[in-house]
Amino acid sequence: MLSLLRDRKAEGSRPGGRTDGRRLALAIEGGGSRGAFAGGMVAGLDDLGLTDCFDAVYGASAGTLNGAWFLGGQAQVGVLGWSDPAVMRRVTNPWRALRRGRVVDTEHLVHVVYEAVPMNFAAILANPITFHPLATDVRTGAAVDLRPYVHDQRTLQLALRASTGLPLLSGRPVELGDRYWIDAGLAEAIPYRTAVADGATDVLVLRTRRAGWTAESPSRLETAVVAGYLRRVAPGALAGWVDRHHRQRADDEHLADHPAILQVRPPASAPEVPRLSRDTDLLRRAVELGRAAAVAALS
Repeated sequence: MLSLLRDRKAEGSRPGGRTDGRRLALAIEGGGSRGAFAGGMVAGLDDLGLTDCFDAVYGASAGTLNGAWFLGGQAQVGVLGWSDPAVMRRVTNPWRALRRGRVVDTEHLVHVVYEAVPMNFAAILANPITFHPLATDVRTGAAVDLRPYVHDQRTLQLALRASTGLPLLSGRPVELGDRYWIDAGLAEAIPYRTAVADGATDVLVLRTRRAGWTAESPSRLETAVVAGYLRRVAPGALAGWVDRHHRQRADDEHLADHPAILQVRPPASAPEVPRLSRDTDLLRRAVELGRAAAVAALS
């Protein structure tokens, strides 16, 4: 894959004009605040001038947001939010749970913060590198590529919210295309399988879990709370959530041995970043480590 990236960069090839017969996808893992690592990684790809080497970008949860900044030509802008206290403390606030409010307010993030910056929605929609935000169908529990539902800025913003709609923490499921969606991580936290099914011959996977991490089963309390919520709101997603640690272990084994997939991961020495962290010093460090990891792996 490194030779493919090198050759495409040297040739200056663009999607629709390739002659190498390959389809290279970028797949970006989610993970809430751990997305700061992948935010740094996409900025590292931009540093290396590799953006135009890809044919498609697939995102799950926070990975979808990082992919949007990348395809809008704003990878360097997108990482700034991770270290901005005004953004992080307004979007993520555990105290809102006491009032049954949104602990993670992705609606505010996508419709207020991203419009104020602003995110270049028009550039994402017009980019010949296709964008594939994933989400979980509340009825079936399947991972679904939302690209067919995205036609303009409004539906793109809804797709960003659907992909990042954490169960219980981000409010009700998001309606898009007469269907309802929640966070992609329940069905496909690392969106490489959809990329391969779509015909990708090569996949660069940006991970937010450190090297050496092993998935653990959820606690009894977490199981009771989240499972009860899913039974009421998204029954199709219940089995995927209960079984997700087994799926995560299978993904790790598959990715480690796949000849056409290259992973970039935070180093084993990277600090632990909790999913709901608002520590902007910690998140700034995660961005720096992600950028360094991508540059070291791909330069």
